[in-house]
Amino acid sequence: MKASTGPASTPSRSMKKDRLPARWFLLFWVVLIALFIYAAYTYSQKLQEQTLAALEAQTTAQMAELRADYEQQFVALDKQVAALQGKVDSFNELLTFTQDNANDKTDNSNKLYTQLNEVKSKLSELQKKMDLLK
Repeated sequence: MKASTGPASTPSRSMKKDRLPARWFLLFWVVLIALFIYAAYTYSQKLQEQTLAALEAQTTAQMAELRADYEQQFVALDKQVAALQGKVDSFNELLTFTQDNANDKTDNSNKLYTQLNEVKSKLSELQKKMDLLK
């Protein structure tokens, strides 16, 4: 009986021994693949953080440049508005002076006064036309 049980038990042991290294080999590859996946994920996260930091720095620099350009344009526009306001104020003073000095005895040789009268007449004509259209 030993002869029959002996050879039968020997092949089953060799099959178990063959399976044991195969299991370790398979486990080794699964662990190795998991490590590669983890390393790739970690590397991609690091690259993403670096890219976002670089993009944020670039955006901040561009925003600062745009802000400086906007402020320069605003200062230039403010100067232009101040110059125009000075011209408008002097023109209003001239108109006020002309109106104050205009009376029946004043001759109408002043060009500004003549233009003012023309504007008034056209305005009155337009007002009449507006009243007719209503």
